[in-house]
Amino acid sequence: MGELLALLSALCFGITHFVNGLVSRRHNGLTVALHAQLGGTALGLFLVLLLGGGSATLADYGWGAMSGVGTGVGVAFLYRAMSKGAMSLVVPVSDVGAVALPVLVGVCFLGERPAPPAWVGIAAVLPALWLVSQSSPAPDDKQRTLSAGVPSALIASVGFGVQFLAMAQVDKDSGLWPVVLSRVVSVAVIAAVLRSYGAGWKLTGRPWVATLAAGALGTLAIVLYLEATRQQLMAIATVLSALYPAIPVLLALALLKERLNRRQAAGLACAALAIGLIALR
Repeated sequence: MGELLALLSALCFGITHFVNGLVSRRHNGLTVALHAQLGGTALGLFLVLLLGGGSATLADYGWGAMSGVGTGVGVAFLYRAMSKGAMSLVVPVSDVGAVALPVLVGVCFLGERPAPPAWVGIAAVLPALWLVSQSSPAPDDKQRTLSAGVPSALIASVGFGVQFLAMAQVDKDSGLWPVVLSRVVSVAVIAAVLRSYGAGWKLTGRPWVATLAAGALGTLAIVLYLEATRQQLMAIATVLSALYPAIPVLLALALLKERLNRRQAAGLACAALAIGLIALR
């Protein structure tokens, strides 16, 4: 069950970044990130009022706040990278730290020991992520420098790694208040980054509605990830949740009528192999 929850988390993350990535092509990425997290905070508050608060400790809130810092940094710099560089390059770069950091900490410091097939699956994830993101620049990407967003994507990579690592430490009886706190902290972090870059604060109309909805889906993704870590090793749950870059590729095929090239097909096959091996435990 933990594997399924992690994959559903990846699906939600993928849809979130696909929608907000499209919005970031026409609006400042930092502004998009801010409104996305406001939407995520609203859903978090709704869920905690609906499902109850749980019994979180001070440590749980501390981990939630740290996860929020990671989320804020990750989302702000990912969407900034998307507004500057080709999505096909910056998305897999932003995912490297999200995979590597929690796996390394889980194995080296938390005593997690995935089964041999799972190790093979983990090793297959990074090449899978890279391959599924390999596509020719879209027409509106032609004026972009492919590597322009890489520095921001690398910063986002560290942020997402902290997000996954910290959220996995929240106790299973803590409820959703640490998740709400993480959303609030992420809004504060993004607002600080946005102000430092002098970006605009306003987003209106359909882009605003789409961004709020996508941000709410991002909160659902982190809730699913949190539950997955309670039923599965953090290293496994993180690797499966971090497969989200495959989702924008599939959505582009279905909704934007893009065609799958050989490298993307190989990447999807590699991702399917990784999922199967990890599921063997």
